[in-house]
Parts: sequence; C-alpha cells; structure tokens
Amino acid sequence: MPIVSNTSGLLGNTLVIILAGGKGDRLSPLTEERSKPSVPFGGLYRIIDFTLSNCVNSGMRRAYLLVQYKSFSLERHVQSGWNIFRPDLGEFITCIPPQHRRSESWYLGTADAVYQNIYNLKNDKPNRVLILSGDHIYQMDYGFLLGHHYMNESDVTLSCLEVELKDAKRFGIVKAQADGRITQFIEKPENPQPFAHQEQSCLASMGVYVFNTDILIEALENDALDETSSHDFGNDIIPKLISKARVFAYPFGERERGQDYWRDIGTIDAYWQAHMELISPDPPLDLFDYDWPIRTLPEQHPPARVMCRQENLSDGEGIYNSLLAPGSIVRGGRVVNSFLSPGVEIFPGAVIEDSILFDDVTVGPGVQVRQAIIDKRNMVLEGENVGVDTRKDQQRYTVSPGGITVIPKEFIT
Repeated sequence: MPIVSNTSGLLGNTLVIILAGGKGDRLSPLTEERSKPSVPFGGLYRIIDFTLSNCVNSGMRRAYLLVQYKSFSLERHVQSGWNIFRPDLGEFITCIPPQHRRSESWYLGTADAVYQNIYNLKNDKPNRVLILSGDHIYQMDYGFLLGHHYMNESDVTLSCLEVELKDAKRFGIVKAQADGRITQFIEKPENPQPFAHQEQSCLASMGVYVFNTDILIEALENDALDETSSHDFGNDIIPKLISKARVFAYPFGERERGQDYWRDIGTIDAYWQAHMELISPDPPLDLFDYDWPIRTLPEQHPPARVMCRQENLSDGEGIYNSLLAPGSIVRGGRVVNSFLSPGVEIFPGAVIEDSILFDDVTVGPGVQVRQAIIDKRNMVLEGENVGVDTRKDQQRYTVSPGGITVIPKEFIT
C-alpha cells in the first residue's frame, strides 16, 4: 500500500473529537476527585497530554474534548496549558460537557456523546472525523492513519494492534482480510479467536477511529432511534457498519515513533507498570524525544534540588534510575525507580522505591515507601511506612490486586 506523502489536505478537512468523560472507576482512588484523563502521569504530565500532544505533533488543531464526570480539573488544565491555538486561523480546542441539545441525559455511551454534539459536526462540515480516547498513553502520527484511510477509500478505519490472547477480553477484537478490510468486530469477547497464523495473539481495536462524516452522522442518527442500543462505538456502531460500509484496519506500529507502544492504563496495576516502563533501561516510550514533545501546563517551579550528604553516599543514600520534576527537593535518603512530582520533599533517612509521588508530597525522616502511589498534598511523617506491611495498609489505604498501595489526595494529616 503506497503512503500518502502529503497529508496536509487530509488534516485540514478532519475534525478531532476526544472522548474524555469516563469515570475511571477502576483507577480509584486516583479518580475520586478528578476524571481519568486528568490523572497525573510521569511526574509532570496529565494523561490527556499524550493524546493532545499527538494531535499537535500530527498537525491537527481543531478538536472538541467531550467532558463529563468531575471535569473541573481537566478543563482548567486544558484552558491553562493548551492555549496555544489560533482561533483567527480556524484552530481551537474546546471542552464540551453534555449540552442537552438532543437529550436531557448525560452522555450515555461513547456514540451517544458524539451524537449529542452532532450539531457541531453539521455546522463545521469536516470531511472526516477522527475520534480518540483521552485516557491512553501512546505516540502516534495521525497523518499516517488518515493517509491509510484515504488510500483504501475507507468509510471507517480502526487503528489496531496485536495483543496476546490472554488479554483480549479487555478489547474490541477484529477479524480482517489480507487487504485489511474488517469482516468481524466483537467487543470484549468471552472466547476471543486468535489469528490464523498465530495461536496466542489476535487483532484488537485501540479505540482510535476515522469516519467519513456522512457515514458517521447517518450511523449516529440510526443508533439514537434504536431503543435496544447501548449507544457505544464498539458494541453498536462499528459492528453494524461492517456489512454496510468499507471498514478497514490500520496496522498501528508500522510507522509510529514508539513502534507499537500503546497502554490502556485503566487499573492501578497497569498505571504503575506503565510508569516502571518509562524508567526501564530502554523505555518503550521516550519522554526525551524532542522531535515529538509531550506538552503540558508550564507551571513555574525552581530546578529540582538534591542535597544528599557526601558522607552518606557510601551507605546507599542517593537517587537511582528515577525521574525528578522541577520543584522537587531531596534533602537526603534513597530514591530508587521512582517519580517525584513538583513540590515533593524527601527528608534524610527516607527510602522511596518503585513509587509514584504526586505534587507536594512530603516524606519525613526514616520513612519507607515501597511500591506505592501517593496522591497530592500528603505528608508521610516519621513513624509512618507505606507499602511495607500489606495488612496494615489494607486497613487504611487502597491496595491493588498487584500489591500497589495507593493513598488518596490529602488523606494523611
């Protein structure tokens, strides 16, 4: 399949819709006071920053962000950190809560969320609509996806990647012909079927879709009239279109910068594991790729400061394989395989291992923190340990199935 070398025309006629309204219950307690796309990630960013950075780096600057649950933090972050668009040039990123134009209800599903904003589609008149999720971590040049859509004369294109059969129940599973045309789509099947040539993997949808606008509008309007529908793209819209339209799979990973790195960090264990991958010797996602920068809210902080005493370094004090955000202070202690966000302060004698500390967390002298996620503005003072005694942690905090201890925002006083 030839590659479209100049996608500027495709980009200009494409509208982006980012679904960012989910509750993120499985990521609780990190989502008790914020939406999932607004959860901090990587010591400096929010989850939404990765999808938005993909858009900007791909040259796409017309986007609607559909928000719903606990959206204040997300809306404030986007308004303050992503005010780089030029309305006079037709550029925008706009947060849209439920408008009750078509319904008196909140967004009832992914398809219903777009349907409730069908007014904008008809008003903006794009040729294509790129629908994205605001809660995944990945790098992707959407220009290649749009080029693939154009060259196949597709009505709908789904970005897909291979997943192991044991993980397939979490995804929409695709069957496609040799030319990429999709013949079957099953959302989260109980008994997923593998590739014919590979017994242990199958093709999964990433929740990244390109629709020709006329096809999308017709499908949404028909779905809205169906009282039996769950109003979801994976459950309803896409399966019904396969027999009626040209629906193709785009093989994610063939041209992407991060190869096939894509993570749905919907659970505490997946969220923690994605962080540990960032500080592996050869990280699958490179935060230091200056040709594909990840943008975020540029808050003003002094440089990170490390104050470990020279005479204590022989006792294991120091920082090893960790990421420190501006504004963090390490007065002493040992930090290993961990993320320190702005305003974090570590005191002498403390041990931080395999952990993620959000903004303004203080860890007192002699405290041990192991395999933990500590949300904003907590003070873990001398005599308090986290992630050391699982039974004790379970009585007070949240402990994930994988053994990660999570302390909610402003929990310890």
